[in-house]
Amino acid sequence: MLVPTLLVLFFCLRGRAGLSPHFLQQPEDLVVLLGDEARLPCALGAYWGLVQWTKDGLALGGERDLPGWSRYWISGNAVSGQHDLHIRPVELEDQASYECQATQAGLRSRPAQLHVLVPPEAPQVLGGPSVSLVAGIPANLTCRSRGDARPTPELLWFRDGVRLDGATFHQTLLKEGTTGSVESILSLTPSSHDDGATLVCRARSQAMPAGKDTAVTLSLQYPPVVTLSAEPQTVQEGEKVTFRCQATAQPPVTGYRWAKGGSPVLGARGPMLVVVADASFLTAPVSCEVSNAVGSANRSTALDVQFGPILQAKPKPVSVDLGNDAFFTCVWRGNPLPRVTWTRRGDAQVLASGPTLRLPAVGPEDAGDYVCKAEPGLSGLGGGAAEARLTVNAPPVVTALHSAPAFLRGPARLQCLVFASPAPEAVIWSWDDGFLAAGSRGRFLVETFPAPEGRGGQGPGLISVLHISGTQESDFSRGFNCSARNRLGEGGTRVSLGRRDLLPMVRIVAGVAAVAMTLLTIITGVVLCCWRHSKGSSDASSSRGHEEEETGNGEDQGPIVHTDHSDLVLDEEGALEAKDPTNGYYKVRGVSVSLSLGEAPGGGLFLPPSSPLGPPGTPTFYDFNPHLGMVPACRLYRARAGYLTTPHPRAFTSYIKPTSFGPPDLAPSTPPFPYAAFPTPSHPRLQTHV
Repeated sequence: MLVPTLLVLFFCLRGRAGLSPHFLQQPEDLVVLLGDEARLPCALGAYWGLVQWTKDGLALGGERDLPGWSRYWISGNAVSGQHDLHIRPVELEDQASYECQATQAGLRSRPAQLHVLVPPEAPQVLGGPSVSLVAGIPANLTCRSRGDARPTPELLWFRDGVRLDGATFHQTLLKEGTTGSVESILSLTPSSHDDGATLVCRARSQAMPAGKDTAVTLSLQYPPVVTLSAEPQTVQEGEKVTFRCQATAQPPVTGYRWAKGGSPVLGARGPMLVVVADASFLTAPVSCEVSNAVGSANRSTALDVQFGPILQAKPKPVSVDLGNDAFFTCVWRGNPLPRVTWTRRGDAQVLASGPTLRLPAVGPEDAGDYVCKAEPGLSGLGGGAAEARLTVNAPPVVTALHSAPAFLRGPARLQCLVFASPAPEAVIWSWDDGFLAAGSRGRFLVETFPAPEGRGGQGPGLISVLHISGTQESDFSRGFNCSARNRLGEGGTRVSLGRRDLLPMVRIVAGVAAVAMTLLTIITGVVLCCWRHSKGSSDASSSRGHEEEETGNGEDQGPIVHTDHSDLVLDEEGALEAKDPTNGYYKVRGVSVSLSLGEAPGGGLFLPPSSPLGPPGTPTFYDFNPHLGMVPACRLYRARAGYLTTPHPRAFTSYIKPTSFGPPDLAPSTPPFPYAAFPTPSHPRLQTHV
């Protein structure tokens, strides 16, 4: 009994001396969105020892920055006992149970559960974004949401902002028990009015109350919509009338059937019917039945004789905001009532029939001129067409115009084209460190001019020009924005400045100059070479004149000379060009040639010249030009009769004195052979017979 009493007395005395360590604030369960920051509070009183946090029983550490846990840290004044745990950004793995512990005092807070919410992804509508349905036949639309959304999202259907009933909901679970996917099935029976309707499937949960939407458009298959017309509508008996049956259908039309007064018209199969009118057409209307895979539709019309149509009320211009409906009214008077059609100017497609044209939910592409047309009457008078313009008020449309590249430190100009209705309040140019709507600022100047009229109904146009004086390096890398605003919104575009360098132009000029100098040098060399050869030929002709006087007409036979020579030159006709190797010492009579075959200096084979008794046109030598690949600087000369030289040391040639030498032959097809390019073979002796 003594020991328990002493212990009770000890604790009572200790309590009076001071407070024991205790929790001032403990963490509580917390729900946080994936990616956000989580904060678990913890405050201790009368304790200044080590404080640590645990996650599912695992100690995170006693330091404030919690090494090894990059997204975790402890905040608060440790002296005052504040030890709050922070986690940022929160991930799925952070969902756990957390405790705050005063280790030295043996205190543990109550466990706090951290719940991590994952927003749902946008759902998927099977068959979207456009689902094809058949009018009048029940169908199901399936909306599916996948992913790791927490908690499981709810799938709802909407049309024009109104929630639709009649959808069934079910979900599929994975093996671990987590949600794999959820589905919602909407059952509906569409009608032809649902064509083009938009339905929205929305996935929402506690993590995202607003939800995420996915839209799907209904594309309906429907029976044909038929328009039947007769031209002319009013006729006299005996005149021809053409009936045209126009139909829109999905899927396409498969057949036409014509009838008059309920009786089939034999042989009529296409969309057009031509008949000769009579009195029966006054009481027996003509009908056209059009069919497709979904169904059929029938239209009929009757003929009458009355006055032509007269315009009573012209359509008026209409200006509506983007997304609203536009209406045009055009009144024609006639008996019977004239057929009035609406088209867009420049387009033959009929948009509507009757005095009123309705364009639902207009967009910028609907702006333009619309034509109300009535066919003339029986007499050809009356009728006609009237136009009215639709202007769609929308945010400005800004387009970048072509801007020429600029030199560094030179002037530059950027342009943009703005179309808007109503007119824009201002056109503003902006860049990295500034903006300008009008006037000048530093190196920048803005000017605005009226633009040529755009497409009908597009609104007035403006051209805004940004002038830059003294371009800098940064001007070519930055982007310039041209934007405009009116009461319906704002539009803009990005304009970049191209750069032009001087170096490519210098290289082009230098290259052209080098080519020109090269061609000039080649031409000059060729001209000089030809001039020298021409001069040498004239000198040779004068020296040979005396020899021609001595030989006369070449009737006497002279001694024959056999020698070796290597400067044989042949022209394209087989004639021989010769130079007297004896320098006029021998007077050669007649022609007697023997030529041994051998290898030429260029590696080719020489053939003996043609015999005077041989057939004409026989080639005199082998053309070595393709093997040597050499191009002479000038053309060679040709003699009417002359000395024959051999290009090989083993060849023997008989010479006669030439009768005369002709002028140089400069025919383009003369095949030259530049023997001067090879060394002249040596002759150990000269063998002659006089």
